[in-house]
Amino acid sequence: MRRRILSLIRQVASLGKIHGMLCLLLLPLIFAVIDSASASDTKEASSHSTIQDVLNKRCVVCHGCYDAPCQLKLSSADGWQRGATKARVYDSSRLEDAPMTRLGIDARTVPQWREKGFFSVTGGSGHQSMLEQLLKAGRSQDFKPGAALPDSLDISPLRKNSCPTPSEISGFLADHPFAGMPFGTAPLPDEDYRRLLAWASDDAPADTSATVIPQNIADEVRRVEAFFNRETLKSKLVARYIFEHLFLAHLYIEGDSPRRFFRLIRSRSAPGSEPDEIPSRRPFDDPGGRFFYRLVPIDGTILHKEHIVYEIGQNRLRRFEDLFLSNDWTIDELPSYSKEAGGNPLSTFKALPPHSRYQFLLDDALFFVRTFIRGPVCYGQVAVNVIQDRFWISFLDPASDLSVTDPTYLQDAIPILELPVAVSDDKITERLKSFLLVGPVKYQAFRQKRYAEKARTDGGLGYSDIWDGDGTNIDARLTIYRNFSSASVVTGYQGAFPKTAWVIDFPLFERVYYDLVAGFDVFGNVEHQLTTRMYMDNLRREGERMFLYFMPPDVREPLHDSWYEGPLATLIDQWKESPLDTETPTGVDFKTDHPKSEFLSELLKTEPDLWPASDPINRCDGNNCAQQTTVAGQLRPLSGHPAPFVKFLPDISILIIEDGQTEDIFTIAHDMAHSNVAFIFNEDLRREPEEDELTIVPGQFSSYPNFAFRMDAKDVPAFVEDVRSIRSQQDYLKVVETYGVRRTDPRFWETYDLVQSRLNEQSAVQAGLLDINRYRDPKPLDPIERLFQFTFSVD
Repeated sequence: MRRRILSLIRQVASLGKIHGMLCLLLLPLIFAVIDSASASDTKEASSHSTIQDVLNKRCVVCHGCYDAPCQLKLSSADGWQRGATKARVYDSSRLEDAPMTRLGIDARTVPQWREKGFFSVTGGSGHQSMLEQLLKAGRSQDFKPGAALPDSLDISPLRKNSCPTPSEISGFLADHPFAGMPFGTAPLPDEDYRRLLAWASDDAPADTSATVIPQNIADEVRRVEAFFNRETLKSKLVARYIFEHLFLAHLYIEGDSPRRFFRLIRSRSAPGSEPDEIPSRRPFDDPGGRFFYRLVPIDGTILHKEHIVYEIGQNRLRRFEDLFLSNDWTIDELPSYSKEAGGNPLSTFKALPPHSRYQFLLDDALFFVRTFIRGPVCYGQVAVNVIQDRFWISFLDPASDLSVTDPTYLQDAIPILELPVAVSDDKITERLKSFLLVGPVKYQAFRQKRYAEKARTDGGLGYSDIWDGDGTNIDARLTIYRNFSSASVVTGYQGAFPKTAWVIDFPLFERVYYDLVAGFDVFGNVEHQLTTRMYMDNLRREGERMFLYFMPPDVREPLHDSWYEGPLATLIDQWKESPLDTETPTGVDFKTDHPKSEFLSELLKTEPDLWPASDPINRCDGNNCAQQTTVAGQLRPLSGHPAPFVKFLPDISILIIEDGQTEDIFTIAHDMAHSNVAFIFNEDLRREPEEDELTIVPGQFSSYPNFAFRMDAKDVPAFVEDVRSIRSQQDYLKVVETYGVRRTDPRFWETYDLVQSRLNEQSAVQAGLLDINRYRDPKPLDPIERLFQFTFSVD
């Protein structure tokens, strides 16, 4: 452009001396205009390439997962071009499986999505688009800053959304003036609002630039695809086994950029051509002909709830070779693809050495346990109310696992290890009998008998029978948190000694994975969802009973009974559990009268370089505790017991401590106590709120912050004292007004940005976008009423 202007100046100057003088005088002004225009052009171009950044931090925080209102996903151009629908993914009254609506898989074009009932939210056809109208409606909402939202506004994740079509949106907003975007929060920052509105007014254009994969990463992708597409029968079976365990993974190529990830898919097209994904409901469904395993880039925003990272590359491929293909085993034909095959993976992959399969799971135990929790099940109360609010996990050592060391063990056990999906086409009476009565109870008795026989010759189970991570793997000790309808898992043992603990062996690990992950269908009917949860109840009992084998025989039954209190739970035990072994001795020489805590403490000491033996805030004594001069030390009184104030607090709170230069972030987890977790319905009736506890952890681990408290470092002692003084909902509301960041707080979006940025700093590879769908709006409501959200509606 400068060259064209200079050429014009020369032409004008050639007209005469006066004109030339004028041009020279105007030259600085001309260049100023040029620079301004150039900057404007650059800013305009940049706005298209970075609009997704604004969408991420202001829109995708609610519109990212399957529970996004009206299935409107704004995490990629494919999502907003697909639009919204009145159909619900989570429907507890659904008698038939729902049509699948996985973005980028179950339809590829906008017309195909229209055929599935999705309608546009972007195109206005000469009128304002739905997005534009919703943004303007959100801007006009007159919420009192820092106050509770109007009682008429339901922000519960269980609310029924109206999902108006373009022809209905005007009338809908007239009837629901608080339904604008963002929903039920403080106004967007001015610049964010301006950019989003301009983008929406321009029919929401997408960035059309192609994704460029660096050559070295493209070479790694080809090597991985070559491994998975080998032609020998052994290689094909290994590839299938690994695929069924990695189909949800966000694959991170060794040494790549920390924000680029891939998916492993089954494609009709071969490597070197455009991938053509086969949209099967489950990873073990029949692909319908020849296919190829392909790696495809993940397009769209990385959500923390869905982010399950698995590193792959040359080192990983060598590990696969060592585990699966260096062993002397043979196979004559490949197993079929079917529900029956997916419903009994221990049988389907019986040709693969059990040690190889178990070690494959142990190598990345955190990843595989995380698949139970993260992924597409964005609202998983049916699954997670089957576990305690916080418990610890360890794993049986492969050398001590009879399913690994004794070839007859799995051979005899396989017929009674079927999962619900294997018999999903049978009559309901046969299905219930198979996986509720016959299989699990028989297997409990079978396993107990076999390990009792082993103990008579080798002695009872002891510390050496717990996997120690081979001295290097931190995943050998895990903590699981359950936070109402979601859960989290972290390495090490966090918090005070838990009520329960699990020891997982190979058959249990594999079946939990296939029950909750490979065999679970988020679009399935209510029976599928219920049977999945009911079978998980059996699997939880297996993990707990294996832990009890390490306890002294005389404490096993009393300890078990303390986990299943209540007459109905006792009755259920009589038909869901075989008699507990109270005779086989343990291999542990206990030194105290507290065997559970002694055992768990000793497990941390087996590899002191991997896990701290104490928790300086929640489980410590003397010099092991955080000092009172530190923020962590000042927070310690909140983790004490009894704690009558805890029942009033959110499931997950984020605590932000500022000292003028930096911010310390802590997560406060509300561990809810229950008399038992043996039933799906009416969890409120089994709550023991006076026994609730808090676990306080530096940093963040949850995908769903429920509330944030923000204060200066000097105010931490007062905050702790005020929280400990809570005895009513009104007391809690006073704490909220003093330290809380409400949805209407002018600092709301600034606080979210801070919390997100600090999560990103924890690990660039593991970080993902947090979801605020469950950010609470505290009201003068007695907390016992909130507990009725735990009931499972079949309306």
